[in-house]
Amino acid sequence: MFMKNMVFLPALLAALLASGPCGAAGAEELQPEAVNKASLASIPPERPPKTPPRPEPAIVRLQVLLDRAGASPGVIDGYYGENVTKAIAGFEALHDLPVDGKLDPELLGRLSGDKPVIEPPVIEPYVISEEDARDLVERIPEDYSEQAEMKHLGYTSVAERLSERFHMDIDLLKALNPGSAFAVGDTVSVAMPGAVKEGKAKRIEARRRGGQVLAFAEDGSPLAVYPATIGSDETPSPSGTHKVKGVARMPPYIYNPKVNFKQGDNSEVLTLPKGPNGPVGTVWIDLTKPTYGIHGTPEPSHIDKFGSHGCVRLTNWDGEELAAMVKPGVIVEFTD
Repeated sequence: MFMKNMVFLPALLAALLASGPCGAAGAEELQPEAVNKASLASIPPERPPKTPPRPEPAIVRLQVLLDRAGASPGVIDGYYGENVTKAIAGFEALHDLPVDGKLDPELLGRLSGDKPVIEPPVIEPYVISEEDARDLVERIPEDYSEQAEMKHLGYTSVAERLSERFHMDIDLLKALNPGSAFAVGDTVSVAMPGAVKEGKAKRIEARRRGGQVLAFAEDGSPLAVYPATIGSDETPSPSGTHKVKGVARMPPYIYNPKVNFKQGDNSEVLTLPKGPNGPVGTVWIDLTKPTYGIHGTPEPSHIDKFGSHGCVRLTNWDGEELAAMVKPGVIVEFTD
């Protein structure tokens, strides 16, 4: 796994940019206080056609609040992408509102109330512990034969571990903490998504065209909504209705090119060790359809941006949350 490196402007250039109106806004947008006080009313109802060059405080706050409400935006990155629109639509479904994926006064009122800030801050300080720095690995090779030689496919840095724990894109974490070495004892600013969504799922719906997974309760009401990668043009997901067969946490991965897909020059069966950076991440929800499942990923920022090999791929944290709500026999229906 390769980490993107944040590039920060030299102090002199930053000072020059800060002297103008645009520079002044840019100087504040990644400050924790600016995110906590950002107005959701400043966000346009529909996703703009052009992506801004840097994360926006109001979008960070919106993503955290949606995550807290059970409408996952995937990684919290500060960008008004498709997964944010899906999360808004998911929130509407959870609250029995007309589903159009657009921000409106009623939705904003339910999400954050009438006052500017009534919920706990979305960005809070966190002190890095010794536990956060344990069991790191130097790198994750791309080749499965090399991965199979490792003891575990763990995190490559403290920053990567924290970004997953707090549902953040690692670039956003680094941008909120410029210059931080992420060393034990350091205090860093992180997103606070909130408690894990709980409940008992009776049915799961994997919507291929929309790139979403929805969990429904016994009475048919939606429990949670997640952005998902569901197959690809080359290796589509299954169709029809299946059931959950079982759940495995921190599973190893059995690579079989005759059954699954061909990776590099590997033509033999390989057993890859467990770990968050394994091909299926930290959880595998096995389906009655052989070789298919709902699972995590080593690249949470890629959810619904790159295809899968036929399975349903979620962020590790969304996959773990869903896994806790299911048991064998739960129906999984593939639609669209």
